[in-house]
Amino acid sequence: MPHQQNMYHGGPNGRKKPQVVAVMIPFPAQGHLNQLLQLSRLLLSYHIPVHYVCTATHIRQAKLRVHGWDPLASANIHFHGFEIPPFLSPPPDPNATTKFPSHLQPAFDASRHLRAPLAGLLRSLSVQSKRVIVIHDSLMGYVIQDVSSIPNAESYTFHSVSAFTISLFIWEKQGKPIKVSEEFLEDVPSLEGCFSPEFLDFIDFQHRYLNSNSGKIYNTSKAIEGTSMDLLEKTLTGKKHWALGPFNPVQITVEKKVPSNARNFCLKWLDGQPENSVVYVSFGTTTAMSDEQIKNLAIGLKQSGQKFIWVLRDADKGDVFAGERGRLLPALPKGFEDLVKDVGLVVRDWAPQLEILAHPATGGFVSHCGWNSCLESITMGVPIGTWPMHSDQPRNAVLITKLLKVGIVVRNWERQDEVVTAAAVENAVKRLMASKEGAEVRKRAAELGDAMRRSVADGGVSRAEWDSFIDHITR
Repeated sequence: MPHQQNMYHGGPNGRKKPQVVAVMIPFPAQGHLNQLLQLSRLLLSYHIPVHYVCTATHIRQAKLRVHGWDPLASANIHFHGFEIPPFLSPPPDPNATTKFPSHLQPAFDASRHLRAPLAGLLRSLSVQSKRVIVIHDSLMGYVIQDVSSIPNAESYTFHSVSAFTISLFIWEKQGKPIKVSEEFLEDVPSLEGCFSPEFLDFIDFQHRYLNSNSGKIYNTSKAIEGTSMDLLEKTLTGKKHWALGPFNPVQITVEKKVPSNARNFCLKWLDGQPENSVVYVSFGTTTAMSDEQIKNLAIGLKQSGQKFIWVLRDADKGDVFAGERGRLLPALPKGFEDLVKDVGLVVRDWAPQLEILAHPATGGFVSHCGWNSCLESITMGVPIGTWPMHSDQPRNAVLITKLLKVGIVVRNWERQDEVVTAAAVENAVKRLMASKEGAEVRKRAAELGDAMRRSVADGGVSRAEWDSFIDHITR
């Protein structure tokens, strides 16, 4: 836990008034909502009041799904769920040629309506506090543009992806201005097929409004991404950069006062399994798999002979609460769950991922390589079988397997158009869970997990970054 400081000073009539308040503006997609909510937890530990702002439906989503801590237990976090005009919330297309969740674009576009209510909130807070610190997702540039008109407000851009991914993106966009080591660039895929054309236009539009920010924040640690942070500082000169991660809790303890029947059934099932014996399989909140791919994955998991927890849900819609009833769930081969009942669990709902990864029985994670999932797995010392789907995930997979060496490849991005066969799934799971190669990446993952936990302790590199950031915003 970071050092605690008192960020209050005497106000009118002797009342205490916040010297600094933080306003968090996440992008309305789960992986982004979660990261800024976890960052809020860390800011609260410095006694800095936090205002967390998004659409009403996405505020509800963020609070419902947070794990590892309870934001409702803190009196110092204030949620602002603004109502915006209705937006389309179509279902995902599991048979789409590219896996980028284009069905979420209406929700992304609708987030622009947050500009006016946010500006009103910021002006109100600016009167009540000495300084307003606005931390916003890099994809919310349009929404926060009024910050520059408020004298005692300043904005900080949060990049929700790995430093490796964003440093390469900026380096390429600038025309590769400095020499980068060949090892760093080995096997890095192009961005072709990672995004929809509409979303690339959306990124360009949002980035037009980022010029006035006072610095940049990353959910990573120099303990694992020092080289990438160096590249960012060399390519984005004139800006302050802080690697404040990992944002997620790095230690998960089972609360002994909680009755066993209140624990999630996944965790109770894991309690009965041997150490490092279970592979956790989950592809995040934006992946929709075809029936053919689900069938091959099911058969491959069964044939691997390894114990597993498989989270099988459809991708989120723009409004996850729209049409909650009558939703069709992805189909499994007939009788599959009965066949595997002694070795595996299929979870059809939201799973407590951080707690699953922290459990001693979990020995591997087959993942889409979203940055939240990567960081949670690394901090818990769990190796990753990489199966990227879109966005930053293909490059994160390279970071995991080639640079950090804490994972194995399940699906090569170059073969993104092909179904991963049952035989390929079986082989990859066996390599991850029951081979010399798997044991080596598991050992490396445990070492890196230790390094990440040390980085947030006294004297650690992430703690030093936090001290620098807090000193800056409370100057």
